[in-house]
Amino acid sequence: MRKLQVIVSVVGYALLMLALWAFATHSRTPLSLGVSFPRAFASFALLFAPLWFFGCGADQFLQKRSALLKVLCAAALGIPYFVFAAGTPLFYWRAAVVVVAFPVLLAAFLGLPKLSERMTLRDGTALAVIVAAYYLHWLRIAWPLPQLSLFPKLFLADVALYCFLVVRNIGGAGYSLVPSWRSLAVGLREWVFYFPIALVIGELTRFIHFHRALPHAGTVVGSLVLTFFLIALPEELFFRSILQNLFETRLGRTGALLIAAVLFGLSHFNHGSTFNWRYVLLAAIAGIFYGRAWRANRQVFASIVTHTAVDVVWSLWFR
Repeated sequence: MRKLQVIVSVVGYALLMLALWAFATHSRTPLSLGVSFPRAFASFALLFAPLWFFGCGADQFLQKRSALLKVLCAAALGIPYFVFAAGTPLFYWRAAVVVVAFPVLLAAFLGLPKLSERMTLRDGTALAVIVAAYYLHWLRIAWPLPQLSLFPKLFLADVALYCFLVVRNIGGAGYSLVPSWRSLAVGLREWVFYFPIALVIGELTRFIHFHRALPHAGTVVGSLVLTFFLIALPEELFFRSILQNLFETRLGRTGALLIAAVLFGLSHFNHGSTFNWRYVLLAAIAGIFYGRAWRANRQVFASIVTHTAVDVVWSLWFR
């Protein structure tokens, strides 16, 4: 990373954390967490750091290290747990072992020995393990409070990011948070293409319900920021930069686009007490447009923009 890029990324990260701290302290979050709030926020800041700084080019430095060193450094991904729980009743040795061993073993599985550029069985197995860890709540023991349900997702996003972009070093991921007018335009274009389709299907299936309201500007900005960084970013990293990217090496552009979109749709099956087929259908169709945005210039920033626009419009006016 060049010096100016480092300064901009550090300042941007600090400003974002300050904004999120201010938002959290003005909500009921500190009261619900009690004295653990400062620890929880510090843990969150460390969990988000790889997603931010790798998106600013920090992964290029780590990619040049030896395979063994990269595997051993994966243990650092467990630090956010120790910051949150060490010296408190929430600390469990079992959780400590899991948050350290999980990324290290997965990194070793993918990095020793080096794999070919095409998707392999080891890639698929590693991705399946990450998905299983998420849906089977393997990391709930580390951050057991219900208010911290986002933390295991961020941890697994860090693991996927590190294992595939640093250890596996897959090409063409396009994982960059550096904005460009081209990526912004592509992202908004795909949202414009998707919106009328979602509107028609959503109305026919009675999944969406229009709310004639004008939300406060602060609500809109807050929704945009939180959705962009905490929902769209980790999901687009996994489904586009990693999954669709790897599938392209085996299935081609169209096949990879469709398979990644279907899997993205199916990942929304548990929104409700039963299998929510309406949500799955609309999410799968949305996944096609997210994938189109990503592959236009192989830039995850574009698909994050599309994803953010879809989720924010839905949550504010059609939920």
